[in-house]
Amino acid sequence: MTGEPEIQFEKRGRAGFVTLNRPKALNALTLGMVRALHPQLIEWAADPEVAHVVVQAAGEKAFCAGGDVRQLYDWGRAGDPLALGFYAEEYRLNTYIKRYAKPYLALIDGIVMGGGVGVSVHGSHRVAGGRTMFAMPETGIGLFPDVGGTYFLPRLPGKVGTWLALTGARLGQADAALSGIATHAVPSEKFGDLAEQLCETRDLPAILESFSETPADATIPALRDVVDRCFSGSTVEEILSRLDSETGGDAEWAAKTAATIRKKSPTSLKIALRQMQVGATADFEDCMRTEFRVVNRVLKGHEFFEGVRAVIVDKDNAPNWKPDSLSGVSDTDIDAFFAPLGDGELDLSGLDRL
Repeated sequence: MTGEPEIQFEKRGRAGFVTLNRPKALNALTLGMVRALHPQLIEWAADPEVAHVVVQAAGEKAFCAGGDVRQLYDWGRAGDPLALGFYAEEYRLNTYIKRYAKPYLALIDGIVMGGGVGVSVHGSHRVAGGRTMFAMPETGIGLFPDVGGTYFLPRLPGKVGTWLALTGARLGQADAALSGIATHAVPSEKFGDLAEQLCETRDLPAILESFSETPADATIPALRDVVDRCFSGSTVEEILSRLDSETGGDAEWAAKTAATIRKKSPTSLKIALRQMQVGATADFEDCMRTEFRVVNRVLKGHEFFEGVRAVIVDKDNAPNWKPDSLSGVSDTDIDAFFAPLGDGELDLSGLDRL
């Protein structure tokens, strides 16, 4: 869609519509999109003609596959402050969405990962279409499940959030709805009609309920016992030991899951588990400040750049993690990622007056 803006805004009836418009890039979130969306949300929050905001995406493959990781890699490699600046502005946007004073509806269909989760899951209403494929795969590129993952993942049922954080496991529509990532499940082919209804409705619950269905293909119920049993371990090593020790009907799943974890960055795995532990009892804003502390250190390290090189730049899928084993990452090392930044903490003031 050459010549068209990468994010579009339109008032239609009682709704303010946001359209993520980079379908060829799976609607990956750029700094420009963040910088356009935040002030538009502020404007609509004060506009009496706008009753609610609807976020949708162009194309059928993805709602938003995450942040523009290649751009962040290039900025980081060059020492450009825009790399850290992107995260600061993105996290401020995530926080504003969480606080938003009006209903905020995300119409999610196709791939939703990372940054796409950040502009959807914190809204009041998350509608999952039949093509939904949710994941937080950051440990596979030397990053960590951010954009509020520290807050929302530990609040999923049982240890589902910890499983998702460590493995990057993918959830379809039914599991997204069952776990609470989505608030409603609507067939993809009904999204157009739903959007039209949202232009005029004064009764969001009734409209959403009239379009919603209950998908029958959820996998989480059959996995809950083994997920809770294994991922309640207090360390990554203990989680792997429990997976390795599984017998009976869950043994094959546990073996595959353990193999998946062992491919991830050891440092990222330990960061992610610490996130789940500290985030379970922290409020949203503290979680966002925590993530900003961690990303400050990640952008000065090795893992993220090596992970992106292996997966996105060279595409050899053979990252050289340093350290390359869990035993090489100490609790003290992880403490350093989470340590306060002093004067450099994330500023969450003035979110409604950019």
